[in-house]
Amino acid sequence: MVDIAFGPERGKRPDTASIQDSYLDMVRRKRMYGGILLALFIATLASGWMLADSRNAGGFWNGILNVFDFPSEVVAEAWVKRALIPALFIDHIPALIETLNIAAVATLLGGVAAMSLSLLATRGLARWPRMIPVFRRSMDALRAIPEIVIALVLIYILGGGPVPAVIAIALHTGGALGKLFSEVAENADLKPVEGLQSVGASWTQQMWLGVIPQVAPNWLSYALLRFEINVRASAILGFVGEGGIGHDLKLAMQWGQGRYDEVVAIFLLLFFAIVVIDRTSDHFRNRLVKGR
Repeated sequence: MVDIAFGPERGKRPDTASIQDSYLDMVRRKRMYGGILLALFIATLASGWMLADSRNAGGFWNGILNVFDFPSEVVAEAWVKRALIPALFIDHIPALIETLNIAAVATLLGGVAAMSLSLLATRGLARWPRMIPVFRRSMDALRAIPEIVIALVLIYILGGGPVPAVIAIALHTGGALGKLFSEVAENADLKPVEGLQSVGASWTQQMWLGVIPQVAPNWLSYALLRFEINVRASAILGFVGEGGIGHDLKLAMQWGQGRYDEVVAIFLLLFFAIVVIDRTSDHFRNRLVKGR
């Protein structure tokens, strides 16, 4: 018979009881820490809820019973004037086209900026490796500031209109897509880059010929997804005077009763547009990534 060594000393077997006790002790500690964190989260959530309710003018529980009053009033008036809704669709199509243009231009500008930032911030591909933290923090800053905050600042500088909306959405898109593009580029095969580098290709040529062909399908997929998000963002920015269908919706809601049919028509038009964009971009994303 051959004695097999299971531990540091020949012939000594490990103490399975102590291993099991250690494992159970670790599980208990994890459960205890998880329970403490859950209790703290619930306590913080409850205290924040109570504070917000105490500062609310009408009180949350008193007003929750009236939450459906305004939607029912809007739908009731729109139903009475339902024959006018198709004509309202046609009236607001130019505003919808402006919203789509804002989203498309912002996505294009933000995508181009994201391509450059992502390659400069990717380990193993960056032209200046010491500057990687700078480019990464720049993308973090662009993502951290909401589009509406940037748009409100630009309104004071450039005035109202689609230009501040394009700039605001493009900046946020550059930060968001830059992060996604960088994660895709980190998984690229470096052998083509090394081959191009060995024959004296410049950094731009290495990226253009060695990296971008590998990551282009995923990059385009993320860009199409971001375009959907930017359509919604451009509609929201219309509420702060940036034009597009959001501005028409704001005016219709400000008029109140008598214009609720227009409110419903704008909502339906925007909903149908987003559904069409979602289905179309989903089709192209599948073809780009999966080849079907």
